Amino acid sequence: MKFSIQRDRFVQSVQNVSKAISSRTTIPILTGIKIEASHDGVTLTGSDSDISIESFIPTEEGDHQLVDLEIEGSIVLQARFFADIVKKLPEDTVEIMVGDQLVTQLKSGSSVFNLNGLDPEEYPRLPEIEEENSFKLPKDLLKSIIRQTAFAVSTVETRPILTGIHWSLEKGQLTCTATDSHRLAMRQAEVETNTIDLEFSNVVIPGKSLNELNKIIDDTDDWIDIIVTDNQILFKSTHLLFFSRLLEGNYPATKNMIPTHSKTTVKLTAKKLLDAIERALLLSKEGKNNVVNVKTIENNQLEITSVTPEVGKVTEDVESLEYTGEELRISFNGKNIIDALKVIESTEVSIDFTGAMSPFVMRPAERDHMLHLFSPVRTY
Repeated sequence: MKFSIQRDRFVQSVQNVSKAISSRTTIPILTGIKIEASHDGVTLTGSDSDISIESFIPTEEGDHQLVDLEIEGSIVLQARFFADIVKKLPEDTVEIMVGDQLVTQLKSGSSVFNLNGLDPEEYPRLPEIEEENSFKLPKDLLKSIIRQTAFAVSTVETRPILTGIHWSLEKGQLTCTATDSHRLAMRQAEVETNTIDLEFSNVVIPGKSLNELNKIIDDTDDWIDIIVTDNQILFKSTHLLFFSRLLEGNYPATKNMIPTHSKTTVKLTAKKLLDAIERALLLSKEGKNNVVNVKTIENNQLEITSVTPEVGKVTEDVESLEYTGEELRISFNGKNIIDALKVIESTEVSIDFTGAMSPFVMRPAERDHMLHLFSPVRTY
């Protein structure tokens, strides 16, 4: 194999596929990046058997020649060294040549590296996925969905299914839900499907996979195609394939958790509420005690307090824009509310309370495509 390639584009692709490579893998070949050169262009692949990423650099793009191929072929190179080397090479182009016994030469300007390669025949093949069941999302919408749900997944492995985000598709509406059993984030979106009757109800994507995908979705495409199978999901854009395995098991029936009535409804300015809770938590720096107490005072204002016995107490009043229902007294984990307020993308929020010991729901005031559910905290 022998080719030269534009360095900046190569670096970007190497960084993208590196996100799928884990140093903890038990399969030695998966510590490497597979490079394949053909007349169409250069394909890079990285995988840890849970996530696989394939990035393609075409020979030509518009008027620019990106790859100059002399000999077709493939090689696997150790990702840990290779990614750093490519980033630091001096010139705008890199020449890669595989010699005897898979020794691979990287040459750029006066800089020459010789790396020991691995046999590309041993590299596992990417899953073959039938593409008849696909739908597509605008790229920026997909990024929003990930940002607005992935933070709420569980980080504890005792219930593996909760480390994922549940996706279901019904009548062209995608519903994405994440919960760690103390809080829940749900986001809905209309999607375009290529078959009218495409529906699924129990697709659970690891939160880690979606966070990695969010980092590498580039700005070249407006849409991303999504193909779901029994145990894999594929996100596909022009020069990128991103495969993730799906989590096995049944996701809890979260629809039943969401209250349909409320005893008290409060509308607040999101920024004021966020700032007040952040100030309330300034005394609980250790993160062990993120409890915030809220109660109604005169003129339907809310009094927010937080007590850290060994440090002190903070109290602040927040004005409500609208207030209906009973007086309120509740305690909750302030950090969970902060996480939700940071992704809610709304100037005003509406919160429905159903009692001091019952879960409560926060929504953007102007839209109903998103909700956050929180369990209260017992403080006595």
